[in-house]
This record gives sequence, structure tokens and C-alpha cells, in this order.
Amino acid sequence: MTNPMNKKIIIAIDGYSSTGKSTVAKAIARRLNYIYVDTGAMYRAVTLFCVQNGLIDSSGKVSERLKSLLQDIKIEFRKSGDAETAETYLNNVNVEKEIRSIEIANHVSAVSAVPEVRELLVRQQQLMGQAKGIVMDGRDIGTVVFPDAELKVFMTASPEIRTLRRFSELKAKGETVSIDEVRKNIEGRDFKDTHREISPLRQADDAVVLDNSNMTPEEQLEWLYEKVKEFE
Repeated sequence: MTNPMNKKIIIAIDGYSSTGKSTVAKAIARRLNYIYVDTGAMYRAVTLFCVQNGLIDSSGKVSERLKSLLQDIKIEFRKSGDAETAETYLNNVNVEKEIRSIEIANHVSAVSAVPEVRELLVRQQQLMGQAKGIVMDGRDIGTVVFPDAELKVFMTASPEIRTLRRFSELKAKGETVSIDEVRKNIEGRDFKDTHREISPLRQADDAVVLDNSNMTPEEQLEWLYEKVKEFE
């Protein structure tokens, strides 16, 4: 099915970790033939760069050196082979698998809180959306990156459901992790994301809320598609 509208819009999807933002964002982008941008992958890629270059100490603090190295970070999304969606490349290396690890998840909130990192990536994200026809998900898309987006969605689900989803996802990828570790990671990210000084996670005043605790991916896609059709 293709986009029912002649005029393309920006769809901004924000929400808590492990609510399935990327899954529904990719699905609606495919249905509408829109461009999908995973902003979380961009922050995870910077976090991986930090880990690879010893820029995060044992306490989780990000080194001030990162600011002077930001010009050395190149992030791209490329489609490879028959892949339906683009994968993340850091400095010309495919890092899609590495950035999804629990180690990166444990540090990404701290890296995302660095003002210079957010300024750099927000500028890149805004450039990507100039032509519209884009679906972008993250933590501050509807509040900071695209405050004038036509459709803003805030996704949430119960902590228990999110923990189980994330645990199942990691196990399927072969990660050795306990459900308690996953729960603590989600709780920690929720706190850091909502309490950081720069661009904290919050629901935009004009966002519609999608609580998908008891919804299948297909039901979420149909819910979102109906919201898009309101802009016909």
C-alpha cells in the first residue's frame, strides 16, 4: 500500500526504551514509501565510538576528549543486499550488530546527554527531514528535532512488558544477559532520559499517545496508519 496523500509529512515518534518505536516506524515508512531514520542508532554509534576509543571510564563518565573528536565520527545508513531497511555504518564500517548490545545500551544515555553530541546529531537529523516524507524515532524528535512535525506520536508500555520484550530480543541475538540486568538497564535509561538537562524525554503537548502494552506490531501499524490518513 502506498502513501494515500499527495502532500508528504514528517512523522515524529518519541517514547521510552523498548517500546518498539523502531519496529512501527520502519513498518509505517515501508507502507508510505517514506524514508526511515533511526536516531537511536546514531547515538548508539557515537557510544560505540566512545567505547572503542576508551572515552568512557569505569564509572560510566564520558571523557571531555569526545568533544574534540566529534569531527572524526561519520555515521551513515546504507542498504545492503536485499535488506528492507538501511543498516548503520560508523566510519564506513557496518556496526548494526555491535550497537545493539547491552554494553552500548548501558552507556548510550550518558553519551546522549553530552550537549555537543546532541547538537551535532540534531543538525544532521534536521537536514535529513528538509524534504519531508520521513519517519524518525527517538527521544526528542517531536520536541526538539521537528517541533513542527505534522504527526507526533509518543509511545509507551508497562515496564514489565518492555523488560520482557528487550530480554527476548537480546536472547534471540545470542546475548548472555539476565532478565534482572535488562530490567535495571531499562529503569536506568528511563531515569537518565527523562532527567537529563539537555533535551529530556517528554511527551510533546500535541503528540498522540500509543500505549502498546497489549498490542501486536500489526495492530500498532494499523493504529498509526489511521492517524496518518487524518492528514489526507
